[in-house]
Amino acid sequence: MDAFLPLLTHYGYPLLGLIVFLEAIGLPVPAAPALLAVGAAAAKGRLDPLTCLSIALSSMLAADIILFLLGRWTGWWLLGLLCRVSVNPEACIYASAAQFHKRGRTALLFTKFLPGINTMAAPMAGSMNMNPFVFFRYDFGGALIYILFYGILGFSFSEAIGAITEWVGTLGRAIAVLAGIAFAIYLGFRMWSAWRIRKAGHIPRVSIDELAARLNDDILIADVRSHGYYDANAERILGSVRIEPNRLPEALADLPRERDVYLYCSCQNEATSQRVAELLTEAGYKPKVVVGGLSAWKKAGHPLERVPAEDVVHLPRFV
Repeated sequence: MDAFLPLLTHYGYPLLGLIVFLEAIGLPVPAAPALLAVGAAAAKGRLDPLTCLSIALSSMLAADIILFLLGRWTGWWLLGLLCRVSVNPEACIYASAAQFHKRGRTALLFTKFLPGINTMAAPMAGSMNMNPFVFFRYDFGGALIYILFYGILGFSFSEAIGAITEWVGTLGRAIAVLAGIAFAIYLGFRMWSAWRIRKAGHIPRVSIDELAARLNDDILIADVRSHGYYDANAERILGSVRIEPNRLPEALADLPRERDVYLYCSCQNEATSQRVAELLTEAGYKPKVVVGGLSAWKKAGHPLERVPAEDVVHLPRFV
């Protein structure tokens, strides 16, 4: 911190604006230590507090508005991209949208303090059609709270700023360790899921080419993606029927037992298809799991069809 104060004094306000903007846009540049240093420099008369506040606030809001517009223009594509690392992308998309819709406006006041989530909030608000003026009002409040918190802390305890910065650094490292543990658990779960699928060898797993060769046969192709279709332009494999995996007993009432049932989803390791196949096998059906699911089918260029409007699940949006 002692080395950082002269740097701030020399480069001053442009350096502050750059650091805050880069963190807000999602790059791993910590703004909190910089704001602490700015507060300490202001206490020593090296920087003007109001100018620092204006620059930091403008930089953070500029980055947030860019992310908000990006979310608004790309729609659910952004959520889908971020949820691809999930074991179940559809569940991730639905849960994220529902939670943010429930707490979105007030959450904007505090998400700046949560690494990772702070970058997600603005594009998610744009994706969910939050009113731009409502977004700006709450985002302005959240940015102001964040900047004032660290700025005032640095200003008030300028003599002990080194210890405070060390505490902030320790907290950041602790969050990084927790994130590493969470990632290790995620990898472990993925490995367990893959092992479980290999163990369940009694359920046939077929390639997309094998399914494509049987499109004209008397088979049943079932789309078992967990939360169905959240995009009005969604597509599915040609000739598919919808089986809602969370309401399987209802779906079985009209499911013919004499036909081969090909199941596909978009989960890692075909997790949902495997789960549904096990239940169908117990009920006396002859299911097969399509390896690679919908993404592999699309990549191979096999025929698709538009999802009927009545099957589209409309995710919550701000009005």
